[in-house]
Amino acid sequence: MGKQVWSVVVAGGAAAVFTAVAAVPAGAAEGGVSFTRVQVNGGKPIVIGVSKEVAVPASFRMATTHKWKWPAVFLYRGGAGDRLWHAVETSDCIKVSSGVCDFKETMYFDPSVWDMRNSEAGAWKVGAEVYFKGGGGDTDDKGLTVHVKRNSRLTVNASPEPVSKNRTITVTGKVTRANWETRKYASYGGRLVSLQFKPTGTASYTTVKKVYANGSGDLRTTVKASKTGTWRWVYYGNSTTGPSTSSGDNVVVK
Repeated sequence: MGKQVWSVVVAGGAAAVFTAVAAVPAGAAEGGVSFTRVQVNGGKPIVIGVSKEVAVPASFRMATTHKWKWPAVFLYRGGAGDRLWHAVETSDCIKVSSGVCDFKETMYFDPSVWDMRNSEAGAWKVGAEVYFKGGGGDTDDKGLTVHVKRNSRLTVNASPEPVSKNRTITVTGKVTRANWETRKYASYGGRLVSLQFKPTGTASYTTVKKVYANGSGDLRTTVKASKTGTWRWVYYGNSTTGPSTSSGDNVVVK
């Protein structure tokens, strides 16, 4: 389950700390508000590591005749109280027409400050809400899905270097991914990872072979070295884990 530890909305030049509207976002909670043009992170997954705060851009349009405060979009599972964010900022109203405003928003996720569970990786729904001055509010389900993923990392080492032409080199590496609960990177075994090569003087990498990491996340394979160039590993991620690319290791072929 996700959680809203606390949230801060900045709109109209004022800041406030508040808890969730209680209604489940399955349509308008009280009506009178239309949320359109909702976007979160440009439709891309949100990838979070173990120490750095991640700022996620969002935007939306709101139309209402009510006097309002604190509009925002948010991520949720189940009910509106089952949320994933640590803090959120919204801009002042960017007026489109009478009663219609565009907003820019930033959601902040900081695993180094707030507890996150590994089970929070995966698909989240997108909701939008606003409070009315004098009480009440409106909470809508926007029918969008955002994937929140644990960051992954790759290392690489190719040896021996230098090497004689057409001799065999061994390329090793390791796949790890963020463990939000321990705030450390841990081995990520069994992943299918691509070994890529870029000859010196060229601009792009080509996949040479694909290798499964062992149960400890270790990668190891052998290839013939015919040209001087750079070797790297690439992991393309999955529904709960972000992609990663190792640095390159250059091997000179004599």
